[in-house]
Amino acid sequence: MTMSKTTLRAALFAVAAAGLAVVPAQAKLMTAKTVMVGGAAMYPTKNIIQNAVNSKDHTTLVAAVKAAGLVETLSGPGPFTVFAPTNAAFAKLPAGTVETLLKPENKDKLSGILTYHVVSGSMDSKAIAAAIKAGHGKAELTTVAGGKLTAMMMGKKLMLTDESGRKSTVTIANVYQSNGVIHVVDTVLLPK
Repeated sequence: MTMSKTTLRAALFAVAAAGLAVVPAQAKLMTAKTVMVGGAAMYPTKNIIQNAVNSKDHTTLVAAVKAAGLVETLSGPGPFTVFAPTNAAFAKLPAGTVETLLKPENKDKLSGILTYHVVSGSMDSKAIAAAIKAGHGKAELTTVAGGKLTAMMMGKKLMLTDESGRKSTVTIANVYQSNGVIHVVDTVLLPK
């Protein structure tokens, strides 16, 4: 069944008149597509944690989030922009690093690394590209850990550079969540 533009306008007017107008963030969520990440559907109606636990490519990240005590935070309202390293990204770290970070005595250090991958607010690739353009080729993003990430374009690829000069590429952008957006990255970024 198709609606004419007039019928659609009338329906939207009726919704707005009834006080049920959709706010822009909700409108984006309603039109966001389900994206496949790690063999699992990432539903825009679910939060970051509800989706991440289903990705086969993010089992290390999920274990780290649990060990750092960040499940409740990343399940909260946000919004958050998360640069989510894959298992392969964690595997690039020196041997034994992940195991050491997952120990209870290293919870604060692990939390600092994970929150270095999170920016407050919901920044999709268009918002990041606009920030890069405004910054004449670079955008400085402040993480919730208080550190800085530098975003830039390398051809059509969105790249992030941490404070030590380590580079990470966004491999899957704009995975919308009910409490923000995830961008999958191929390298773990580390605070100074």
